[in-house]
Amino acid sequence: MAVRSRSLVLLFLALASGAAAAWLSIGYLRRQARPLLNPAAAAGRAVVAARDLPVGAVLTERDIRTVDWPGDAVPPGLVSRPEDVLGRGIITAMRLHEPVLEAKLAPRGRGGSLPIIIDEGMRALSIRVDDVVGVAGFVVPGTRVDVLLTMDGEGTNGPTTKAILQNLQALAAGQALSADAEGRPMPVPVVTVMVSPEQAETLTMAANQGRIQLALRNALDTLPIRTPGARAATLLGGSRGGPSFSSTARRLPTAPTTASQETVVEGFRGGERTVTRFARPRPPQPEIP
Repeated sequence: MAVRSRSLVLLFLALASGAAAAWLSIGYLRRQARPLLNPAAAAGRAVVAARDLPVGAVLTERDIRTVDWPGDAVPPGLVSRPEDVLGRGIITAMRLHEPVLEAKLAPRGRGGSLPIIIDEGMRALSIRVDDVVGVAGFVVPGTRVDVLLTMDGEGTNGPTTKAILQNLQALAAGQALSADAEGRPMPVPVVTVMVSPEQAETLTMAANQGRIQLALRNALDTLPIRTPGARAATLLGGSRGGPSFSSTARRLPTAPTTASQETVVEGFRGGERTVTRFARPRPPQPEIP
């Protein structure tokens, strides 16, 4: 009887321990699930876009609305009062229901349109283009281009083409400040690019002294390229000492050397850009008599 009584006691304790563990586990899981099933009251208010807004738009009452912003994860610069954004231009295109941040707004009193998206110290310069110069309409706001100049070469070695400016940002195509939502070509007579004052002088002179053409760049390809240029006399290999048509473009080294040259490898990982340089001996150059 003593053994049986002891077994019953142990069984009762085991059942009680299991029930207590189950009750504690269910209570813990309910506490963890409660924020998902029953969101907390709104922590504040936020101003969001009431429709898709292009770059340069000046915000009005019909462009924005105020919503509850739940939780404590508030982005830096989140605007909570409509009166803080009315009448201000936006420097970044916004989508429907996107929260309005101070970093996306131009300073009050600057207005809208093109001037608010020009970086400090830079200039906006418009150049006349056609389907050939404008890369068949694919030069749209936000793309980057190189400017190629072709000169007739009177009194020199004949017609020459050379990349005179590289990695310029297109600000507008015609009067449009934002690209087509579907990425379709936009044939326009004028493309506006952002340049420094010195580049503005160079581009204006080039447009008046020769023929210019735009070359579209990959948005991630920002390193400058050194090329020898192309001359009409070298297209068929007729020039002995000039650069040939098949000359290979080289990345610009950070510091020119006489004993070695560098190979630059640009990589992107998780949105972070890295540049790795490898030095290699420069082969001896044959002397040209």
